[in-house]
Amino acid sequence: MLIPDEDAPKPARNLLIPPPLDLLGVDELRAYITALEAEISRVNATISAKNAHKTAAAAFFKTPPA
Repeated sequence: MLIPDEDAPKPARNLLIPPPLDLLGVDELRAYITALEAEISRVNATISAKNAHKTAAAAFFKTPPA
């Protein structure tokens, strides 16, 4: 039985499978850009929330000065 190496890098996941742009019209491309911009905003908001949690945890577990 093989035990996977926990320290081995995990393969990158492709979370976005882009559509073939040649098949889309101009209006569809604009709508696609709008959808991508909305997703970027959502991801940035999640990153900000995670950074805030990380900062709060770091402050909570900060070693008091000696």
